[in-house]
Amino acid sequence: MLSFSLSKAQEELRERARTFARNEILPSVWYYDDIDEIPLFLLERARQEGFLNQDIPSCYGGQGLGILESVLISEELAAACPGVATSAFDNSLGFEPLLLCSNEPLKQEYFRRILEEGKHICFATSEPTMGSNVAGIRCQARPDGDDFILNGTKFWITNAGIADYMTVFATADPKAGHKGIGAFLVEKSWAGVEVGEHIPKLGQRCSNTAGLHFRNVRVPRKNVLALPGEGFALAMKTFARTRPVIGAFAVGAARSAMEYAIDYAKKRQAFGEPLAHFQAIQFKVAEMYQKVETARLLVWKSAWESDSGGDPTISASIAKMVATETALEVVNEALQIFGGYGYTRMFPLEKLLRDVRLFTIYEGTSEIQRIVVARHAFEQYVPAMPPLDELPLLRGLDLDPATGTPSRHAWRCRMCGHIHYGDEAPEQCPLCFFPSTAFKRIWPVENEPR
Repeated sequence: MLSFSLSKAQEELRERARTFARNEILPSVWYYDDIDEIPLFLLERARQEGFLNQDIPSCYGGQGLGILESVLISEELAAACPGVATSAFDNSLGFEPLLLCSNEPLKQEYFRRILEEGKHICFATSEPTMGSNVAGIRCQARPDGDDFILNGTKFWITNAGIADYMTVFATADPKAGHKGIGAFLVEKSWAGVEVGEHIPKLGQRCSNTAGLHFRNVRVPRKNVLALPGEGFALAMKTFARTRPVIGAFAVGAARSAMEYAIDYAKKRQAFGEPLAHFQAIQFKVAEMYQKVETARLLVWKSAWESDSGGDPTISASIAKMVATETALEVVNEALQIFGGYGYTRMFPLEKLLRDVRLFTIYEGTSEIQRIVVARHAFEQYVPAMPPLDELPLLRGLDLDPATGTPSRHAWRCRMCGHIHYGDEAPEQCPLCFFPSTAFKRIWPVENEPR
């Protein structure tokens, strides 16, 4: 049975996150956006309130919440500041490969540290020369006895500047593509690990982004998350579980923009009337509302699939693609309703527009999501309708009045679609002139007795 209702516990969690976002995040982020700095105290407060690390399983001491709960929290945090929401969720992204791997002793050790000591962990796949093309990783992991030696650079890494640990994807053989990739849990304190300066960005300035450089960093065998050849699949499984949350960021930001636009349209006067009385504005708001609701449903569906133990890859890609593009459209239209005021820094729209622009880029661009969905549609999707050359597109010739079906065999030309009625296919199609071999019998269907 389908249900779109939340449990009482989920409703309470969402309300707590909303209160935290309004009372603690919202008043602080304009200052930190101005100075391009991450408000670390907000991450610590979020951790204390249970909005960080909430998806660490209870068997490791965590709350054991699911992706849907992460989605509920993230929408509320992003409604106040997408950048803070990004950095708050980054711990979950960082430890997701650890959660999915089979290295049980490593899970016991590092989940305890993250929970008890408040440690931060980041996720490192992207490099200066590759982003979407994960199989193109150049950072090398050279086997050395039971250990691995890391050399190379990671770039665009959220929370790299504040992380104590990092899950690093590297390759044993750059020429092997995805078959050479492994994954490793690295500590920032290890010899040879270097963290770059914060990368200045257009938006999400309340989220730290930096590069990581590894110079002969020795990773012990116990810190291997996935051996070379197994890392690419681990990265893809990670993205499938975390992309719904990126969609939730987008829904939260879009919802805020819509709410601000509604409030402004009710109060702003033009030609003697509130903007809200004009049909042009009403249509804009209706489109915004529809898009936010649609995006949220897709995000919830993909989160539910993940929590139910299914493969959320396609639903997650669709949700991420639709929600992030929706956010850009909604925020842009909201700014249009504000007119010139929306373009100023005295109102929240310019920051939201800068912040949401990143959503269609990180964790798989919109173009990558389209590739994922198209590949599924062409290669794995099972259609309900028959193939075109088996389509019983019968026009009613020679119908049996009792059954409503042709009394004679029907043949379809696979080239032009012409239907021929008779016991045998014609020697030649009267429309396209292809020979009888171009015809396929469509009635009775081939698997029925003649």
